[in-house]
Parts: sequence; structure tokens; C-alpha cells
Amino acid sequence: MTTAVTDRLSVRSTRAEVLRRAERRLGELLADERARWSGVDERGAVPVDTVTSLVDAGGKRLRPAFCVTGYLAAGGDPDDPMVADAASGIELIHTGALLHDDVLDASDTRRGAPAAHVRHATVHAERGWRGESRRYGEGVALISGVLAMLYADRLTRNLPPAARDVWGEMVTEIQIGQHLDVAVAAEGVIAPELSRWIAICKSGRYSITRPLLLGAALAGRPDLTTAFEEYGECLGLAFQLRDDIIGTFGDSTVAGKPVGLDLEQHKMTLLLAEAAERDQQVRCLVNRPEWDTAALLDLLGESRTRIEERIDALVERAGVALDQAAIEPVWRDELSEMALEVAYRNR
Repeated sequence: MTTAVTDRLSVRSTRAEVLRRAERRLGELLADERARWSGVDERGAVPVDTVTSLVDAGGKRLRPAFCVTGYLAAGGDPDDPMVADAASGIELIHTGALLHDDVLDASDTRRGAPAAHVRHATVHAERGWRGESRRYGEGVALISGVLAMLYADRLTRNLPPAARDVWGEMVTEIQIGQHLDVAVAAEGVIAPELSRWIAICKSGRYSITRPLLLGAALAGRPDLTTAFEEYGECLGLAFQLRDDIIGTFGDSTVAGKPVGLDLEQHKMTLLLAEAAERDQQVRCLVNRPEWDTAALLDLLGESRTRIEERIDALVERAGVALDQAAIEPVWRDELSEMALEVAYRNR
């Protein structure tokens, strides 16, 4: 076995161990909280169970992986418990965002199962409780999403100031980006640059850039900010374009969530905004009060080759940014591999 292969196996093993500790931390927190609130009343554990259910349903754990990789690439001590707390906190932020996303998008499924608001609405209806089932289900999901974010803040409240600054930017960007996403869809705004910013803000940046910068900040490496930001911004756009392709043309059973929902709800996705910028026919269709979804799908299908080329170019730019990062070659290789996994995934 070559030295390079041995090094890759070693860094992956180290990262896997830190991520396992983050998973244990997450599981222990949620188990303790369930015991605490079920001791008051079993109903008190419902929001905790809702968070736990989504965490346990799987997911890519993309954000914790980038946080830990950024930390270790920056020379951080793998035995420091703070990085595991930060990684598990990021996963809870993501969990809260998904619970809210599904309500805002009226998405029926998540990770191959009924979305939380749907599940709780069904329980309400089946048990004949008072009030409106839909509002009850959405209320439980929203409360649970906030709870997940509060737990994340609890895990990260002792981060050093530089890391807390990154954390604060991340959680703020998610909320502003989420609002802009809703507002642009409601108003029928066609503004490719704004759509790019929303994609970066509410998805790409908190998925890749901020976790990487958080890891570097925890390791005390502000010198990596410029390279990690450029890598993260490019890869974040590629990530969102791939997400839009999956959400438009993918298979719901593979994606674990409804496909085609964004077009049905007049969402100005990054994919659609870029197509509208280039194609007059797309622009005309999305300017109408009611979209012809089938016609849009045909036109978007014709532009897939150009979108794939755009993703290729973004991945290449991310690689160039990595070349400027003062990190060990083995970590540069690892981040390059992660870029390929993110940009060319199928779910």
C-alpha cells in the first residue's frame, strides 16, 4: 500500500471517529431531553421525538462532515470535544431548517417518510381532536424546528468568539434566505442574480462554506478564510444546481422527497433562474400567472447539458481555490473528493 493511500485511510479514519462522537453527542442530548420532558407529561416529549425521528431517519450528514474536515485540515486536535459539539449542532440546525422547509413548501414527504407536519396532522385527525388538523400538524413541526435550533445553540454556546461569529452568520443567512425564497416565489420575481444569492444563502453557504469556516475558526486558522470561502461558494452553487436537477428531473423514491414541487409552486430555483436568463421561451412561460409545467420541463430538459457544464466549471473553480489553501496535500485531496461527491450525487 502506497504512502498516499495510507495517508488517505488515516485521515478518513480520524474524521470518521470525530463524526461518530458527534453522533453520540447528538443521541445522548436528545435521549436526555426526552427523559426530562416525558417526566413532566408524555406530550412534552412530542417535539423532542419529532426532532429525533428526523435525525434518526438518516441524511447525508454533509454539513458535519465539512465542519470536521475543515477543522482537521486546519490542524485541529481531533480529541477536542468542541468540534464534535459543533458538528452535531450543525446537524440540528439542518434538522430544524428541514422541518420548517417542509411546512413552507407543503412537502408531504421527507427522507422517504411522511413529513412531520403531515404525520402530526394525521394523528390529530384520526384521534378526533379539536381544531384544524393541518394547523395542528404545522404547529408541531414549527415548534420542533425551533427546538432543534435551540438545542444546536446549547451545544455551541461555548465556542470561541471567532467560531461564534461564523455560527451567527450561518443561522442568520438561513432565515433571511428562507424568507427571500418565499417572497420571490409569491411575487413571481425573475432575477437570476437574486436567485443565485438565495441559493447560496439558504443552501450552499450553510451546507459547505460556513461549516468549513467554522472548522477552521475552531482550529484557529483565519488564514484559510479566503480559500475556503471561494471553494465553498463555487461548490455551494454546484450543490444547489444539482439539488435543483434532482428536484426537477429526479426520482422521488431515490430523492426521499417530492420531485417537481418547486415548479408546481412557482419557485424561482437557481436552475430555472439561469434558464430564464438564457432562454426567451422560458422567460415568457415563467412571466405568466399560471405556469405550463409540462412545457417548462421540456425546455429545462433541453438546457440540462449547459447546466452540467456549469457544474463542471464550478467544481474546477473550487479545485483551483483549494490549491491556494495552506493545508496538507492529503486534506486537499480529500476536499477535492468531497466536491465530486457533492456535485455529482443522485439524491
